[in-house]
Amino acid sequence: MISNIIAIFRKELLGYFGSPLSYIIAGFFWLFSGTLFILMLLGTANLQFDLLQQEQAGIPVGTVDATSEFLQSFFGMMALVVLPPTLAVLSMGLYAEERKRGTLELLATSPLTNWAVAAGKLLGVVTFFIFTIAPWAIYEAIAFSTADPPLPPTVPILAHVGLILFAAAILSLGMFISSLTESSILAALLTFILAIALLLMEVVANFVPSPWSDILTHLSLLQHYEKLVRGVVETSGLALFGSYILLGIFLTAQSIEALRFSRR
Repeated sequence: MISNIIAIFRKELLGYFGSPLSYIIAGFFWLFSGTLFILMLLGTANLQFDLLQQEQAGIPVGTVDATSEFLQSFFGMMALVVLPPTLAVLSMGLYAEERKRGTLELLATSPLTNWAVAAGKLLGVVTFFIFTIAPWAIYEAIAFSTADPPLPPTVPILAHVGLILFAAAILSLGMFISSLTESSILAALLTFILAIALLLMEVVANFVPSPWSDILTHLSLLQHYEKLVRGVVETSGLALFGSYILLGIFLTAQSIEALRFSRR
């Protein structure tokens, strides 16, 4: 099974790096994330300048860890603004294109297990996503090199781990949606709507009574993602991310199994 997963993973990864669309997606992602990074960095610099002026004028100001505040704000904005459309577009063709070309029936009737195919495809798209966020290491190394006090390296590392887990959860569920339709556009739209719904789950929890509010809060990806960005590691949060990822793989495998059964 491991060798089958690796074979599918390599096929998917070669497909991403050999597709012009993937580089267009990465280019837009770099453009928007880089612009957001610079704008928020300039905003943080202006805030520090204002605080310095107030301090020189004798106005008491509180202690502000500008580096941590910037990191949390940037990763928060990425999850809310940039990631939903990016992940929707990345996941839309995982199965939809194979349905459209008619190759999904061949895949469904092949000796490969549905779990191996789904896991290999997910590993491929997550690896490509990691490639797209790799330039952030350069941005952050430059921006944080002069931070005073210096930012502990574990904080940005955990922030990136949280980002990858968040993306993997959305991509896994998007893969399931892609397996249901041959329209890539429809798959992208539904995945985008699902991502927004999962992000707003914590907001909805404020308007429903207990115990539903507690359940929605616990199921919120955004809440556990924000904790990792702050450098807080909780096993419940890691378990939730893992549950969403496995749920997407399970539902995708069942979707392909239903197709396999219908072709008998």
